[in-house]
Amino acid sequence: MTTVMPTLVCADLDRTLIYSRAALRGGAPAREEAPLLCVELYQDRPLSYVTRIAAGRLERLGGTALLVPTTTRTPEQYARVRLPGGPSRYAICANGGRLLVDGVEDADWSARVRARTAECASPDEVFGHLVAVSGDFGIRPRIASELFCYLVADRAVPPAGWITELTGWCAERGWTTSVQGRKVYCLPRALTKSAAAVEVARRTGARALLAAGDSLLDGELLETADAAIRPAHGELAEAGRVSSRIRVTAARGVTAGEEIAGWLLDRALDPALIPATGLWRTLPLGTPSSSP
Repeated sequence: MTTVMPTLVCADLDRTLIYSRAALRGGAPAREEAPLLCVELYQDRPLSYVTRIAAGRLERLGGTALLVPTTTRTPEQYARVRLPGGPSRYAICANGGRLLVDGVEDADWSARVRARTAECASPDEVFGHLVAVSGDFGIRPRIASELFCYLVADRAVPPAGWITELTGWCAERGWTTSVQGRKVYCLPRALTKSAAAVEVARRTGARALLAAGDSLLDGELLETADAAIRPAHGELAEAGRVSSRIRVTAARGVTAGEEIAGWLLDRALDPALIPATGLWRTLPLGTPSSSP
């Protein structure tokens, strides 16, 4: 009997599959709210949602393909999320820095990530700079998973030039920046979702890799996959990032998540729709497609 290898689906969570109340519209005009399902509680309060239609599609997707949540959240933050269809066998957390297998961190992968990121400036150095330049603007600065730094902005728009200056400072030290909602992230350039996705693909013998995401941190993952989709909102949209290989949703906000789930499900059900042209097939094991 021929063994059919799985279709691997690596999908970002926040503002891609799941949405906070603040992100539900995604910049779209006011409209009648779609029926929602809460998929995350924080301190016993609802925090993140999907539409009921998206929930049904995600449940079917998890039963058809190998769905791998692929997030910048730490493992502790990811543990709060309950996607329809039950827990995934694999999860990629900390922007690729932590690989969970049945909910347990894979120690070998973590050691390999530490070796790669050791070539960049240390998290302590970058954290110290981030705190020094954020002043009263940034609140709750953190070092996450001992790998990267972030803070929450206490206003919608950072001071003029602040992100540009921070981005330049980080780039000189092998780090990159990303702004997602009110959060400002600084990460080692070697810390990528794509490297972890390739690792899962090789471990599982995946025949195809699908991807979805909305931020600059997802860009490499989307370009690495056989086929990918992004919402019409988010960092990639704001940057005007266009690629013939990446589909853009018609919708914004939580209904974009619904559209993304449907697009992924269609290709999981009919792999003939997936072009076998992904860069992930040519990469050395566990190597990001654009090393620092």
